[in-house]
Amino acid sequence: MNLVKGVLGLLSGGGAGGAGTGGGGGIGQLTTILNAVQGQMGGYLPGNVAKYLPSILKLAEIIGHGMGDDSPRTERNSDGSFIDNFIKTIIGGRKIHGGGKAAAKVKPIVRGGGHVPGVDYDQYDGSGEAGFQDYEQIRAQCLADGVLFEDPEFPAEESSVFFSSEGRRSFEWLRPHEICSDPPSFFVEGASRFDVKQGELGDCWLLAALANLTLNEHIFAQVVPQDNSFDEGYAGIFHFRFWQYGRWVDVVVDDRLPTKGGRLMFLHSEDNNEFWSALLEKAYAKLHGSYEALKGGTTCEALEDFTGGVTEMYDLKTAPKNLLDMIQKAFERSSFLGCSIEPDPKITEAETSMGLIRGHAYSITDVKLLDIETPRVRGKVPLLRIKNPWGNEAEWKGGWGDGSKEWSYIDDETKEEIGLTFDADGEFWMSYKDFMNYFDRLEICNLSPDSLEEEEAGKTKWNMNILEGAWVYGSTAGGCRNYIESFPQNPQYIIDLEDPDANDPEDKATVIIALMQKNRRAQRKAGIDCLTIGFAIYRLTDDNQETPLPQQFFKYNASVARSPTFINLREVCSRFRLPVGRYVIVPSTFEPNEEGEFIIRVFTEGQSEMMEG
Repeated sequence: MNLVKGVLGLLSGGGAGGAGTGGGGGIGQLTTILNAVQGQMGGYLPGNVAKYLPSILKLAEIIGHGMGDDSPRTERNSDGSFIDNFIKTIIGGRKIHGGGKAAAKVKPIVRGGGHVPGVDYDQYDGSGEAGFQDYEQIRAQCLADGVLFEDPEFPAEESSVFFSSEGRRSFEWLRPHEICSDPPSFFVEGASRFDVKQGELGDCWLLAALANLTLNEHIFAQVVPQDNSFDEGYAGIFHFRFWQYGRWVDVVVDDRLPTKGGRLMFLHSEDNNEFWSALLEKAYAKLHGSYEALKGGTTCEALEDFTGGVTEMYDLKTAPKNLLDMIQKAFERSSFLGCSIEPDPKITEAETSMGLIRGHAYSITDVKLLDIETPRVRGKVPLLRIKNPWGNEAEWKGGWGDGSKEWSYIDDETKEEIGLTFDADGEFWMSYKDFMNYFDRLEICNLSPDSLEEEEAGKTKWNMNILEGAWVYGSTAGGCRNYIESFPQNPQYIIDLEDPDANDPEDKATVIIALMQKNRRAQRKAGIDCLTIGFAIYRLTDDNQETPLPQQFFKYNASVARSPTFINLREVCSRFRLPVGRYVIVPSTFEPNEEGEFIIRVFTEGQSEMMEG
């Protein structure tokens, strides 16, 4: 156990858990080796310490002295042969010992193939790890052999739909040309939010995010490659890209889809021969292990997987007074927004008297300030356009809804400009005041700077910092501040807030901190749920710059800010306004010794720097 703790301490930059680092020699050699391994693996080094522990332990045995191990120290050969031998024996031709797979970094993408320049994508094999299903290579092989692709990693079987025995049904898996009478198409007249219609799967949260995704062509093309087609080069294989814990993965699927009576059972388009949305849902299901794994979730989770952004959630009953200004600023930054109403515990997706659905995820697709003049009112009225992913007549029945009298006070030119229609398509307008009265929760997905196009990024963008870490039993899993003896063992991250917000009257800096635990949805089939997580923020003064902060510091200093609660969601995210200065963020589980991996991201309006403490 000392050996394990020592290696993990080395990797996290300290000797936590009772084993020291043995001075700079061990660290330097370990760094040299890992850098060499990283070079051999195309620039990608797995961050999942637990899964690759057998290899790390072998490395620790080689380095030996100073890490709690009695074996003799092995010095690095001056000619570098030690490094080469290590790579050959431990990595074994790109595969990590212990059953894990090393991820290959896909070569930089070029325009013309539907790819985004400057973004590297890891390939994905559906096993929970980045793997080697190369879309172009598999398609080329299928075309050469004259066969249609059948994905061995996500087969057309019950196991790809269900992970539990509850509500199991039999499906017929059909390819698109077996489903529709017209020739199948990936897109019919491009992609729109009306291509997203819910089936029998409870994943409205995913569909609400998809509706938002169609509103941004650049990000849509990043997730849905434009080289997917049923025409030239069709081989029954398609691919999609998702952000997963700090990296983008390319997910390959075949086009066999679950049907009943010849009709798609899950997500489908308004056009019977359009299949991009159904295939994307399948790829997202593969990413998480099964279709059933997508049952229940929050819109923000899917939005982050489509953008790499950070999502905030607001209770509208206790929302900040400047929320409308925040919504408008969010649209200026090309952010995505979703909303929902608390569910009825007795009725699933119960409809209210005003036509809204409880426990159902909606997307906000526009915000406008419209000039209005009536016999009694004159001025600007803030309106939100909202989309129900069901795409049917289940719409808002109140003021500014389809066909309501309020629209008679808006001139025809403005109506045309905002694209007003009164179709039974699940989309409607409502006033900001009614929105605050009838909805309970708002989600804002703030896009990372690299999600924006160059011309967009030049306007308004966030500054982003991202680091990853782990809570390890007996080492870095200290629990919350209630456990003051072990709390200092948690990972600590220093953040320097260098600039206040522009035109801020108090010279304070806006900070969004997001703590995300990794891989929990994919582990639902093993009965593993999300950990209960949160974080605290401490101010460092000129008198106290020691890091990592010791127990004595926490005994006599209160946090200056913290996550509102510890909660078992994939991510905890909060927005703060803090004076410029140096701070330490301490992420933790609620109870000590609960193990898991996480990433922590910090968005600021001004410049900031982040590092491990």
